[in-house]
Amino acid sequence: MAETMEQLVITKASGEHVLFSVGKLKLSLRKSGASDEVIQEVLRLLEPKLYEGIPTKKIYKHAFAILKKLSKSTAARYSLKQGVMQLGPSGFPFEKFVAELLNVQGYTTEIGVFIDGQCVRHEIDVVASKDGKRYMIECKYHNLHHNKSDVKIPMYIQSRFKDVEKVWPSEHEFEIRFHQGWVVTNTRFTEDAIRYASCANLHLVGWDFPHKGGIKDMVDSFALYPLTCLTTLSHTEKQHLLDMRVVLCKELLHNEALLHKAGVRDKRIHSVLDEVENLCGS
Repeated sequence: MAETMEQLVITKASGEHVLFSVGKLKLSLRKSGASDEVIQEVLRLLEPKLYEGIPTKKIYKHAFAILKKLSKSTAARYSLKQGVMQLGPSGFPFEKFVAELLNVQGYTTEIGVFIDGQCVRHEIDVVASKDGKRYMIECKYHNLHHNKSDVKIPMYIQSRFKDVEKVWPSEHEFEIRFHQGWVVTNTRFTEDAIRYASCANLHLVGWDFPHKGGIKDMVDSFALYPLTCLTTLSHTEKQHLLDMRVVLCKELLHNEALLHKAGVRDKRIHSVLDEVENLCGS
C-alpha cells in the first residue's frame, strides 16, 4: 500500500507537482495523537480516494473526514492549521489567540493599545510585558496556507517600532517604551523577511518558526487549541462564539451556557463538551 502511494504525483497549493510522501502524512497524524492502528486505518481508507495529480488540499480533506470518524479529538488536532485559518477575518480572534499563547508563558498582555509615536498615533495589536521588558507585537493573519509574510512586513513594523520605541519626558532624556518589536503570523516568512528581521533585531514567530518555538509547537505544548478546530460545532456556531469574543476551546470547558448562547442544541452539547474535554481538558 505505502509503496504504491509513494509513487503518486500530487499537486501542492503553489501548483508544484511532487511525489506523495506517506512518511509526512504518518508524521502529521502521529503528532495529532493518532495511534499506529488509527494511522494504518486512515491510510487504508485514503488510498482508494487518491489519483494522479490530486491537490494536497483534497488529500487533507479526505484524511480529515476519515480521522473524524475514528477519533474526533485527534481530527481536531490534525485540523489545527485550518482552525487557525478560520479565526479571521476581523483580526481580533487571532490577536486574542496570540495574547493567550503569551499569557501562559508568563507574559502580561493588552490587546489593541493606542500609543502616540514621535510622528503619528499607532494601534498596537498586542503589547506584552515580562521581566521588566515590553514588546510591541504586530499580528499578521492570513486565510490561505501559501500566503507568506514577505520582507515588506518586518520593514513596516520596524518603522512603526522606531516611531514608538522611546518617549522623551524632557528635552535631554528619554525612557525606553518598548524593548523589541515582534511580528507573529499564522503562516510562514520568506527568507528575506527572516534575514531582515535578524539584522534589525525584530523577533519573528510563524507557524513553524522559530524551530520549536512556532505557533504549532506552542499550541501543542499548552493545549491552547482555538475553538475553530472543533469537529462537533458547525461553522455558524463557531462564528457566533467568535463574535462573542470566545476564541479558545478551554473557554468552553464545563460552560454549557456559552454553547446555548451560540445556538448549540441540547442534544449536541454533551458531544461538544466531550470533544473539548478530550482536546484540552488536561
